[in-house]
Amino acid sequence: MIAHVVRRASAAQLVDEVIVATDDRRIADAAVAAGAAAVMTGECASGTDRIAEAVLGRDGWRIVVNVQGDEPTIAPENIDTVVRGLRSNPECGLGTLCLPLGRDRVDDANAVKVVRAHDGRALYFSRSVIPFPRHEETAAGLWRLHLGIYGFRRDTLRRFVDLEPSPLERAESLEQLRAIENGIEILVFDAPRTTVGVDTPEDLERVERMMDRDDFG
Repeated sequence: MIAHVVRRASAAQLVDEVIVATDDRRIADAAVAAGAAAVMTGECASGTDRIAEAVLGRDGWRIVVNVQGDEPTIAPENIDTVVRGLRSNPECGLGTLCLPLGRDRVDDANAVKVVRAHDGRALYFSRSVIPFPRHEETAAGLWRLHLGIYGFRRDTLRRFVDLEPSPLERAESLEQLRAIENGIEILVFDAPRTTVGVDTPEDLERVERMMDRDDFG
């Protein structure tokens, strides 16, 4: 899985370097074998904390994109969209992606939902359905699936990891809510490609079928 993530991240046109941050030597070895640099970290409270430990000591990195290691179908175009979005919005320090969400997944707690303002700013993320379908025809057109990819400006990343986990973050187990609770704006861009993260055994089976037919949607 790590090898797939590395290869697809390396194909992004706006990425200068791909590194894998981990505390597991097996993952580090797999990353190096796939062509990425590996950075060993200590035990970290979250993936963002791990990214910060790996990169904040490096000079010259203005934008850092956090791609999770359980996203073997990550589209290079999606990574470029995050980088391009932050470049086009210099006032914003944090960006992510979303896709339209179908009715079949709105009750799935593993499918994180996001609602956003007219200018693309995230209003809230939840494992519950948002907006609630009191008028389903209207609500269905607003349902968006959040994709677990984040682009940080360096100073925003440092500020974020210096903050304590927030009440909403703990309640939903969604660390992006820490940013919203502390006034850090998140821009949510439309993803050009669908991706499938591996959160459950069923997800893994789906991804393996996609790989068998070389279909990354």
